[in-house]
Amino acid sequence: MRSLFQRKQIADLIHDTEASGGLKRALGTGDLVMLSIGAVIGAGIFSTLGTAAAGETLPTGEVIRYGAGPALVLSFLLLGAVCALAALCYAELASMIPQAGSAYAYSYATLGELVAWIIGWDLILEYAVGNVAVAIAWSGYFNSLISPWVHIPDWLTHGYYNVHASSDPAIRALLDTAPRVLGIPVLVNLPAFLIVMAITWLLVIGVKESTRVNNIMVVVKLLVLAVFIGVGAMHINPANYTPFAPNGFPGIHQAAAIVFFAYIGFDAISTAAEETVNPQRTMPRGILIGLAVCTIIYVIVGAVATGLIPYQQLKSSDPLAHAFEVAGLTQFSWLISLGAVVSMAAVLLVFQYGQPRIFYAMARDGLLPPWAAKLHPKYRTPHVTTLATGVMVAIGSLVADDAATYDLTNIGTLSAFMLVCLGVPVLRILEPNRPRPFKVPFVWPVSLAGAGACLFVMQGLPSHAWVRFGIWLVIGLALYFAYGYRHSVLRNGGAPVNLDSPNPPGTSA
Repeated sequence: MRSLFQRKQIADLIHDTEASGGLKRALGTGDLVMLSIGAVIGAGIFSTLGTAAAGETLPTGEVIRYGAGPALVLSFLLLGAVCALAALCYAELASMIPQAGSAYAYSYATLGELVAWIIGWDLILEYAVGNVAVAIAWSGYFNSLISPWVHIPDWLTHGYYNVHASSDPAIRALLDTAPRVLGIPVLVNLPAFLIVMAITWLLVIGVKESTRVNNIMVVVKLLVLAVFIGVGAMHINPANYTPFAPNGFPGIHQAAAIVFFAYIGFDAISTAAEETVNPQRTMPRGILIGLAVCTIIYVIVGAVATGLIPYQQLKSSDPLAHAFEVAGLTQFSWLISLGAVVSMAAVLLVFQYGQPRIFYAMARDGLLPPWAAKLHPKYRTPHVTTLATGVMVAIGSLVADDAATYDLTNIGTLSAFMLVCLGVPVLRILEPNRPRPFKVPFVWPVSLAGAGACLFVMQGLPSHAWVRFGIWLVIGLALYFAYGYRHSVLRNGGAPVNLDSPNPPGTSA
């Protein structure tokens, strides 16, 4: 039992990174900040903002979550404060453990192997499952953008399970009107599939090439948001700010829980530690600057959106473009839709970047099959896990329904953040003399407050999210004891997988 919580020494983590070939170091502070904006300014601001403001109610009248109304800006500030506490803890550990595994590697060094596996399994929710929803949302924005010129048949833009779960009669009618193969209706979301595969190819050819594309998309989305803020601010109706908090603090709390999806980008930054130049200095700066910039942008956009139209009318799949349409600013709504398409693509890029590096780190430790730790001989990217993850997400987005995936992503990520916060003081006790290029100030109150704040935000999620999260954990534990427990490099006293070997142990020639 004790061996389940055996820690991997930080010196061993760093040695494994250097001895096994490692990833190519090519990123600076600016690249990390742009990666953060690429991940953070996306689904939250262009998709879930409307639900956070207006709330969510079933056709039966049952309230799923209360909306924050104009007090949405307080939800963003609340999340900014919660994530700032977690980001400080991330920054300390990232400067000490510049490895690709992010929260997984940090937990391995502080709380032991079993907790590390749970964190790695949770992060699959953050990246892979969340990206399915983002890809489906991207497809919707893309179809709206090109619809004046190109019409894609509906059976090629709606996945089977998305149609089956829809309450819209026009969409459900596709079950009868779509082409059939062996009696089964062909309902696939082809644009979502294609964008995921295109981004997967980009990530295989190199991290620097990927960040260049991300930087272009970030500039575009910031210009679009500048237009939204500049034009929208001139048409604000102060009456829309009353009542400011129609559902009191419960509305602010529950709105924060749904838009938390918007803030998980700095975790994706930490997965880039092994590809960052001078990570001991660069990682803390990238994490904290990125979080600060994104929080300011969210607060300003939230204030403009809820002042532009009554908050109840923000409930839409494209709330910012819809706000301009309701306000009579239709000449700008296409630009907002363009910004949403670019923003969603950037989110897909950063999240698809992060997930393979979690698998890569876990495989290097023996918790996943060795083939997952292979690097491309030319590009020095984890091409096997990048392709595997890309194919899984692409197939999921081809047929899946995006409902509830945001909640599942949020609860998985919050649990990971909570354990990272707890890991910092644990490591201060276990290894007090180890050099810390960045140190969390007031470590005990900050780390414990961060863990408590993450748990508090988790409590604002619907009950079904907790049930599904519990099922996910049970599946993950079963896989750990079926494979990871028996093949763990740490437990078996072996060496990490040799990433430069053309055929690591366990792979075929």
